[in-house]
Amino acid sequence: MDDWSARIRPAGDRAMLITLDDPRPVQRLASALRVHAIAGVQDVLPAAETVLVTLHAVSYGVQVRRELLALLERLDQEPPQPDSPDVSRGTATVDVPAEDIVEIPVRYDGADLPEVARLLDLSPAEVIAAHTGTIWRCAFVGFAPGFGYLTSSDGRLTVPRRDRARTAIPPGAVALAGGYSAVYPRGTPGGWQLIGRTDLRMWVVERDPPALVRAGSAIRFVETTED
Repeated sequence: MDDWSARIRPAGDRAMLITLDDPRPVQRLASALRVHAIAGVQDVLPAAETVLVTLHAVSYGVQVRRELLALLERLDQEPPQPDSPDVSRGTATVDVPAEDIVEIPVRYDGADLPEVARLLDLSPAEVIAAHTGTIWRCAFVGFAPGFGYLTSSDGRLTVPRRDRARTAIPPGAVALAGGYSAVYPRGTPGGWQLIGRTDLRMWVVERDPPALVRAGSAIRFVETTED
C-alpha cells in the first residue's frame, strides 16, 4: 500500500497538490472527486501526473486532507474498472450516454497523417478508423485555453512528437502525440503530429462555459468530407 500522506503537499494556503506519477490514477482520483464531492473543495484540477485541489477557505484544510487520504486509500484497494472492449472494431469504448458525448467532425487531411501511419505500421484509413472508433476522455487541460489532453484506452495511436516543432499551427488542427490526442484551439507553435482539422471552435470567451472540452469530457471524433 502506498504512503499517500507523503503524496499530498500544500500548494499555498488554500490548495493541495497530490502527486500520483501516472495518468491512470490521476483520472480515477479526479473522477472520484467529482462524484464524491468533499465539503470545502472549490475546484479539482488534474494534470498529467498530479491533481490540484483548491479550497474555499484555509479552515477546510485539515478536514479536506483527512478525507483525501481516506479516498486515496479506498481507491488503492479497489481494482480499476476497465473500459468495455469493442471487439468488432478492435478498439475500446467507454459507457457514456450519447447526449454527454461531444462530437467533433474532422477532415482527415493532416500533413502528418502519412507519417503517423508509417510510425504505427498502419494504413492512413486504419489510423482514421482507430481515431474515430473510440471514445476519448479529456484528462486535463493546459498549454492554451481550450486545449484538452485527450486519452483513450485504445493504445494503438501512441506516436512521438515531431523532431522539429512547427512555428505556426492553425486553429482546429487535430493532432496526436505521446498517447494523447488534441485539437488546437488557436494558432500557436506546436510539435504534435497533425492528422486532420475541424471547424468547431474549442474556446469562445462569450460561450458559457468558454471551453468546448473540459476535464472529464467524453469526445468522439467523426470523419467528414465537408469543408
